[in-house]
Amino acid sequence: MSRSASPAMGGGMSTARLEALVDGVFAVAMTLLVLTLAVPHEPAGLSAAALSRHLLHDLLALRFTLLTYAISFVIAGVYWVGHHNQFAVIRRADRILLWITILFLLGVTCIPFSTALLGTYPRQPVALVIYGGNLIVIGLVLYLQWWYATGGNRLTEREIDPLLVRRAARRILIGPVLYLLAIVLAFAGPAGPALSVALYVLVPVLYIVPGRVDRHLSAVHREPPEAARAQPGTATGE
Repeated sequence: MSRSASPAMGGGMSTARLEALVDGVFAVAMTLLVLTLAVPHEPAGLSAAALSRHLLHDLLALRFTLLTYAISFVIAGVYWVGHHNQFAVIRRADRILLWITILFLLGVTCIPFSTALLGTYPRQPVALVIYGGNLIVIGLVLYLQWWYATGGNRLTEREIDPLLVRRAARRILIGPVLYLLAIVLAFAGPAGPALSVALYVLVPVLYIVPGRVDRHLSAVHREPPEAARAQPGTATGE
């Protein structure tokens, strides 16, 4: 959904090109994730039965790579939805918001690399730290965007509910906090890496289940700006 700034909304630039850039970068990054998967090599000279066993063995060896691909694809989707939902209330852009978005996209484009690294070294704490650090940076920049745009209603409608702002901010920060915990768990003995990966799996599930904040922001997407201004203070929870 793109919007043009208007004097009634305090001026500023349209968000149309910004949202188009974000959509394009997410599409490319999520597509590149599939390149972390490699088709098993077919050895020569094997019988059909032996080749079948070899292929099955190689596919089983790819199980963690497939898992990290799936996790990262869903996490990227979660962050795209979060960014999209923020623009239910962000009505205009300025130079600072543009550069915050560029920083956000820098983190997004690193997801294929950190995913490939984790898929190759699944039991190495360093790989888990780099992967988690990548996701923490993305989450914190998404929080920074929300904080900047809503602070003093800088880039939003004047009537935006302060309760919605606070609860949405807390929801955004859940991810970085849990990813930090996953990094700590990576060093918690022999079972640490497995616990860390389990937490990486859990976090996107928490975001997929919609809270009240998500439902409220989705409703704002369906309302014209005039309707949103006519109904201040409608957010009642997360």
